[in-house]
Amino acid sequence: MHEESASGERGALEDAHYWRHGALPGIDLLRARYVTHRFTRHAHDGYVVAVVFLGVEAFHYRGELHRAGPGQVIILNPDQDHTGQAGDPDGWAYRVLYPPVDVMTEIAADLSMPTGTPYFADAVVPDPHAVRLLIAAHQAAEQADSLVTSTLTRTAFGHLLRRHASPPPARRVPSAGQSSVRLAREILHERLADPPALEDLAAAVQARPFPLLRAFKQATGLPPHAYLNTVRVRRARQLLDAGVPPAQVAADVGFTDQAHLTRHFKRVVGVTPGAYQRARLGVIRQPSSRRESG
Repeated sequence: MHEESASGERGALEDAHYWRHGALPGIDLLRARYVTHRFTRHAHDGYVVAVVFLGVEAFHYRGELHRAGPGQVIILNPDQDHTGQAGDPDGWAYRVLYPPVDVMTEIAADLSMPTGTPYFADAVVPDPHAVRLLIAAHQAAEQADSLVTSTLTRTAFGHLLRRHASPPPARRVPSAGQSSVRLAREILHERLADPPALEDLAAAVQARPFPLLRAFKQATGLPPHAYLNTVRVRRARQLLDAGVPPAQVAADVGFTDQAHLTRHFKRVVGVTPGAYQRARLGVIRQPSSRRESG
């Protein structure tokens, strides 16, 4: 894998390339080399499957600090908040696939696995065979052969499901503040561009500010303001996919300006809105060592 070795020179500039899977709808892919970049705490509505091939990534997930290095696979479940940053001074490089829940559920059903949303108990697994399968699938996704790409991707996900999926943990008994949190989330989704203050949000759901704050963080892993920014970024992705210019997207989802959007977007997605949109709309541009401004 000469590409990975060449990209790992000490002192290399950060670089990231984000695009959509050409053969399996809904799957996004990322190839990146990061040194100082830090992912803010956020969550995805699908899975995160990553192979580190250089350096170490450190990330907080489910109340623990994890470290993943070459030869290890990172598997994060949907809607689980996490961070991401360099685990050593030279940073890390990895390939990431973001399969949606329906794709993994479909593959699990094809394998006659128990019904329901697949669950992965371990965030970091040492599995050399999975590493080879995932890198082969990821590299194939950069090419135009849909048959090869879809076959390798399904094979890689099937291996992960057979080897590493497990029954989900028992569901937590709903807290007394669950209905307040649900209503608060609905309000934030409806008012992306004009969110209420915490006091007003609490009053709207008939709760006190601090109890709502505690219940919200317990339910989502994030305080309301951080949750709001995650939802804004998700909505921004939808608008960018539709071809809306980044500056207009920033205004539509409630960021102060395009620079504000870019800062939060990159902390969650790993690339700038402009780079993301070019890749999603099929504007082909190979990764380079030059930094992007947005």
